[in-house]
This record gives sequence, C-alpha cells and structure tokens, in this order.
Amino acid sequence: MKLTTRLLTAAALGLMPAMATAQETAEAAAPGFDQVGPYIMTTLLFLIGGFLVMWMAAGFAMLEAGLVRSKNVTMQLMKNIALFSIAAIMYWLVGFNLMYPGDGWTVAGYVGALFVPTALEPVGLAADAASLDYASVASDFFFQLMFCATTASIVSGTLAERIKLWPFLIFVVVLTGFIYPIEASWQWGGGWLSEIGFSDFAGSTLVHSAGGWAALAGAIVLGPRIGKFGKDGRIHPMPGSNLGFATLGTFILWLGWFGFNGGSQLAAGTVGDITDVGRIFANTNTAAAGGAMAALIVTQVMYGKPDLTMVLNGALAGLVSITAEPLMPTLGGATLIGAIGGVLVVLTVPMLDRLKIDDVVGAIPVHLIAGIWGTLAVPLSNADTNFVTQIIGIAAIGVFVFVVSLVLWFVLKLVGGIRVSEEAEVNGLDVAELGMEAYPEFSKG
Repeated sequence: MKLTTRLLTAAALGLMPAMATAQETAEAAAPGFDQVGPYIMTTLLFLIGGFLVMWMAAGFAMLEAGLVRSKNVTMQLMKNIALFSIAAIMYWLVGFNLMYPGDGWTVAGYVGALFVPTALEPVGLAADAASLDYASVASDFFFQLMFCATTASIVSGTLAERIKLWPFLIFVVVLTGFIYPIEASWQWGGGWLSEIGFSDFAGSTLVHSAGGWAALAGAIVLGPRIGKFGKDGRIHPMPGSNLGFATLGTFILWLGWFGFNGGSQLAAGTVGDITDVGRIFANTNTAAAGGAMAALIVTQVMYGKPDLTMVLNGALAGLVSITAEPLMPTLGGATLIGAIGGVLVVLTVPMLDRLKIDDVVGAIPVHLIAGIWGTLAVPLSNADTNFVTQIIGIAAIGVFVFVVSLVLWFVLKLVGGIRVSEEAEVNGLDVAELGMEAYPEFSKG
C-alpha cells in the first residue's frame, strides 16, 4: 500500500492526531546527532583505523616473503597468519583488560586485571544507553588488537630461516597475552609512565621498540643463520627471493600506517579532532617519504649504488619515527624526523653485522632503533614533554621486554629447542617444517 493511501485511510478513521502525537513523542525521546554523533564518528574512526592496521599484517607477510630465500617463504607466510590469529585470541582472553584495567589494577599502575576476557555491548544497543559517552567497546577492542598483532609481526622477520614454528608460536602467546599488554598499560592504560608524563602517541616505543627488543633477545639466543658470518670475519649476503613482494609489502604497510597513527587520535566527533586526523595523515606520509629518500641518498654515497632493500626499510623507519608524535610537527619537521630514521637504518644494519646479530629483514634497525629515535624526538615539537621522562619510558619498556623475552627464549631453548637442525636449515624450512613449498615448480627445475 502506498504512503498516500495509508495516510488517507488513517485520516478517514480519525487516527491522524494519535499517530502524529506518537511520532512527536518518539522524536523527542530519541537523542539527536549532537548527542550520538561523537560516539558514531569515533567508533567509525576505530573501525576504519582498525582494518587499515589489520592490512599491515598482509604487508609484513609480503615484506618477509620477499626478503627471505625462496626455500623459506611458506614458513614466513604460515608464521604471519598464525601469529595474527593467536594475537586475536590472546588479546580477547587476557590482553585487552590487562592493558586497560580501569579500576581493576592487580598492582596499581604496573599490572592490570589478569584473565578477564573482553565482553562486548549487547546486540542492538539503544541510542540512549549510558555507554555512548565515547565509542563502542567492540570497535575499541578491534582497533587495539591490531597494535598487539603488529608487535608480534616485528619479531617474525628477524628470526626467519632458522627458528622452529611451534616454539615461535608459544612465544607469541606470551608476548601478545602478557608482555605487550603489561608494558602498554603503563602508558595507554593510565599506568605509572602516563603519570610521570611520558608520551608515545601511537607506539614508537610501546609497539615498535617493544617488538624490536623481543626480536633482539630472540636473535641473540637463536644465533645467526648458517653461513651468514664466515670464520674470517667476512659477512656473506643472503639476498631475498622476491623484491617485488618486498616492495608491495612496504607500500601496504605505508597505507596501513594511516590507520595506525590516524586512528590513535582516538576521537573524531569534533571539527578539531577530524582536522587533526588529517594533519596526522599528512605528517605520517611525509615522514615515510623522508626516510626513503634519506636511505636512497646515503646508500648511494656509501656504496656507490642505491640499495632498494635499504630504501624500503628507510621508508618504514620514517613511519616508525613519526609514530611517537605524528600530530604536532610541521610537514618539514615530520620529513626531517623520518629522514633521520632512514639514516639510522642504513648505519645500524652494518653495525648489527659486526656484532654478528643476524636480522633477516632489518626489523631491529627499523623498529627498535627508529622507535627509540622517534620517542626521543617528541619534545622537539611537543612542549608538554621532556627528554628525561622520554628516556625513562624508553629504558623501562626496553629492560622489561628484553629481559622477559630473553628469559622466555632461554626457557624454550632448554625445554624443546628453538632452532631447526642444520639439515633442515640447509634444505629450507618450507619442506622440513611444513612439507610444502612456495615455488614447487621452480624448485623441481
């Protein structure tokens, strides 16, 4: 029945006044956009930012698949999808409420509520519900989970080509369920670092350096790949299988970083908030460009030819560097911060080689070193911070994550071993650990 017919019928029956009164009452009772708009817009920010950061999981997978040798590609892909899935489950069961304890601290300011699974809002939440003061728990949980998964992804690439699958995944369980949520709660959960004025907008230290410290501990316990360092002190390059994949992975990560930093504004309900998100996008992009160009120029000067892998990692280092404070710098300042991150990567890679620390994809220079730099750079543009509190935060998180990770890696090594056999490493982890190859036609000639 058409609307006009229904209205005429209602008028003939004398029901129009009653219908109008009911409609007016419903409209008066329903909150307007001024009341629910900030909730809706911030929830959308979390959801959009979250799926952009989730896309970074694909970026890490492609980057690592491109930078490892062809005999280990399937293993890297397996590790990346498994670690993301583990992070999703552990952050639900333990991590989210451990990281954001509210009034439920187990040790106030240091350890949150243990073993409290995340609960979401009921289906069909009413527009006048009391929880509409910020954003939906579901969207917040989804967004924050992606940061947790990113921390684990950083570890995967460093330890490639010689670590067993299951000990690595056990480490991921502890990292995503306990280590990351505890240290992140010190700042983002209102813990002791937040109280002293430490600042890390989107996680240069809380996410990236933390992942870098865990990776460094693993690399020390695991040792280098067979043949990487010669007895005569020579360093033997081990080129990756597909620089196209590595480049694609870098661009995916670059795209995902807009959600990583932009979503960390944590609000989109006002003109000021949404404008700041745009400013964060612009600064994030130019910092990546600065890091890439700096690495391009420095490798040309140092080696006589530009190095694509260094340029890719330079872009990522620029992104990590700006993550601690992507809002306050000017575009020029953001470019410079990113450029310094790119230079640090180029200088750190040979330093790790001299120390005989084998980092397959360069995650330690990109995430640990550039993360430290980015966190130290915050006071250069944010007058509400200072270098002392920034150093305290960097040191506290570094010591906690590195020591706990080192102990855990040693325990895993003693219990069942973390490294594949020499034969398995030579033949490749794809066949030895998984019984399948990424390029079966190619390998069979």
